[in-house]
Amino acid sequence: MSAFEVSTVLADAVVRLRAAGVESPRREARLLLAHVLGVQVLDIVAGRSREINEGARAHFEAALKRRVSREPLAYIVGRREFWSLEFAVAPSVLIPRPESEILVEEGLRRFPDREAPLRVADLGTGSGCLLLAFLSERPFAKGAGIDASEAALVVAARNARALGLLSRVEFLRGNWTEALVGSFDTIFVNPPYIPSAAITGLAPEVACYEPRLALDGGEDGLAAYRAIAAGLKRHINQGSSAFFEVGEGQAEAVQKVLVENGFAVSGTVCDFAGIPRCLVANAAVDAVTKKELALATRSG
Repeated sequence: MSAFEVSTVLADAVVRLRAAGVESPRREARLLLAHVLGVQVLDIVAGRSREINEGARAHFEAALKRRVSREPLAYIVGRREFWSLEFAVAPSVLIPRPESEILVEEGLRRFPDREAPLRVADLGTGSGCLLLAFLSERPFAKGAGIDASEAALVVAARNARALGLLSRVEFLRGNWTEALVGSFDTIFVNPPYIPSAAITGLAPEVACYEPRLALDGGEDGLAAYRAIAAGLKRHINQGSSAFFEVGEGQAEAVQKVLVENGFAVSGTVCDFAGIPRCLVANAAVDAVTKKELALATRSG
């Protein structure tokens, strides 16, 4: 069986990836080859793998062709790191983004007690990355992940099992809040927020491969926020917090939607570029008072 020089194979891959418009072509070529060989990228960089056989070369060529067509690297290798945890991903789920970690970080900051028996909800859970990352840091919390896609829920459950969290989480199929029962302390919301007409202008990795269900926010990008805000009121109490991811330039518009639906926005968290990415919403005081009064009236 023929053997191929790793350096030659990588050099060819870098040229092809660069020509296809892939950012960081050298890094991605190494990641693809490490995946095919089942080794660490450091092994490739350090030259510990100098040759590959014909079978591995064919496997690498197939993976390379997929990346040259701009299929996301995460779908090719089947995983993505988030919150220093490894998550399985598939075309049925949005690929976890680093900026989404802001929601987890802010959730942990606002609920600092590691022993608190929190009830956590994740609307549009996808891979489960937000919910599972939070649960990994709060060992007495339990959660519910909601998604309209059955295929996405399969991926989320797989990740929960791999991370040893399956006993503390349930995954339910439904549109946003319709599957929720009761109230929750912590609620993560990362809805589709790309205006429909803007999707075709996104990078091919997103526009052509990631699930449109997880991207399309309607004509103005706010359709999901309106639906969620309208249904979330009965699942949030005084002391609860909902963490909404927002797209660039959307913070003010989303805040208006939340306020119109009886929420108070208690914080805005920016990413490293200074772009508002997370809105923290709580039940407005008057809304909580009315809810408590209604409960007292019914029980009296």
